[in-house]
Amino acid sequence: MGLFKRNPFGHILFVKKFLIRLLGVLSHRRYRGFNEMEIDGSEIIRSLPDHNVLFVSNHQTYFADVVSMFHVFNASLSGREDSIKNVGYLWQPKLNMYYVAAKETMNSGLLPKIFAYVGAITVERTWRAQGEEVNRAVNPDDTKNIGIALKDGWVITFPQGTTKPFKPIRKGTAHIIKQYKPIVVPVVIDGFRRSFDKKGLRVKKRNILQSMVIKEPLEIDYDNESVESIVEKLEYAIEQHASFLKVIPVEVLEEMEELNRKRQWEY
Repeated sequence: MGLFKRNPFGHILFVKKFLIRLLGVLSHRRYRGFNEMEIDGSEIIRSLPDHNVLFVSNHQTYFADVVSMFHVFNASLSGREDSIKNVGYLWQPKLNMYYVAAKETMNSGLLPKIFAYVGAITVERTWRAQGEEVNRAVNPDDTKNIGIALKDGWVITFPQGTTKPFKPIRKGTAHIIKQYKPIVVPVVIDGFRRSFDKKGLRVKKRNILQSMVIKEPLEIDYDNESVESIVEKLEYAIEQHASFLKVIPVEVLEEMEELNRKRQWEY
């Protein structure tokens, strides 16, 4: 029975472990080789409990962001100090680690489905589907599944729900925080948008310095703090509040302008 032990979502753990090892080895040079990654906050990862931890992060690519977190979190738990040197840390990876992803994205091909087995909690977007704007109610099963994952372990989420910078935080994340009362750990990433294509599968440019900063858990009054207050805390914590527009690097502004020009040309 031990060989076929499953997690709460029915995934066989030894299969998940094999996939994490395989994908980790194949992707390692994307963060330490073709490009380098500067990490800050490994000691925070090691201080966290084994379950009911919610990581909130800004989002730059579909897959490269979360893959990098699997590397950094497992390396930190294995005693690496702000480093992913020596991929041996993936030999015994943390198996109760999950991430929230759009169901539409994870069903878009064989590779995304493999990524999904590694730990995706798929949710239906309430504001966009098949490239079109929509307005639909939250699926209660999606929220329930995030709660199940938090009870079992760690969950990574990107509360803006898009790779475009400085977009609003979705209130659903704040509702989940109030309902399940997890430890909320902010993560700020940079450099991935310049390193990879939008999906995060193809290396677009080499010799880019990527960075990941893991911050101290947020102080949240789960019972008395408003959803709006939690949303604002998240915006500041992951450095996506409008005030940060005044201090973002020039190269990021230039890239945003280039994206806008391309978008206007397409229309």
